[in-house]
Amino acid sequence: MPRPKPDDRSDNVEKLQEMVQNTIENIEKAEETMQFASPEEQEKIRAKNRRREEAIAAMRAEIRDEAAAREHGYQ
Repeated sequence: MPRPKPDDRSDNVEKLQEMVQNTIENIEKAEETMQFASPEEQEKIRAKNRRREEAIAAMRAEIRDEAAAREHGYQ
């Protein structure tokens, strides 16, 4: 029976930072498309971007937690 891989959290901060950047880019792209969208589509884009902003806030909190855990040796 294969042994499970150990939990490698060493690059979590970098992965989360990349996810934040990608989400910011998605927000910007969505805002660019709003000028061509109907009012109904614009509201859907606004709602999705609000959810993206909430996700960014959660990812940033997780980045802080991961950075602190890294400093303290992931105990």
